[in-house]
Amino acid sequence: MAETKHVAAALITDGARIFAAQRAAGAQKDGWELPGGKVEPGETAEDACRREIEEELGLKLTTLWYLDTVEYDYPDFHLSMDVYVAPVPAGTEPELKVHEAGRWLAHEDLLSVDWLEADRSLVNAIGLAWEDIIQAEQF
Repeated sequence: MAETKHVAAALITDGARIFAAQRAAGAQKDGWELPGGKVEPGETAEDACRREIEEELGLKLTTLWYLDTVEYDYPDFHLSMDVYVAPVPAGTEPELKVHEAGRWLAHEDLLSVDWLEADRSLVNAIGLAWEDIIQAEQF
């Protein structure tokens, strides 16, 4: 049985845009993803999401709400990814500390980047539920 990696990711929103990040290293280098990272022992997925986004993008997320958990089998491990919607804190922009590139994507741009396999089905679902997700950000 393959090792399970538990990660938390953020669907960072800014009005009617979401933030995508391009991996800079590793086996999935150059693939685009929702930013985030590994959930450490004793840490909740929500806490991991906040910590990882601060480490990777310099953003202190204040509001998070749970969106979905993605389960995906890569050839050498199983990924369990808890995804949270997080409005970008007012007056801030992501700083790329570990990613090669970052882009704000509008609805019509969602498929303009080469998403990692585990992110693709979620991004397609986000595209279908775009209005609901963007409107929920306003609360």
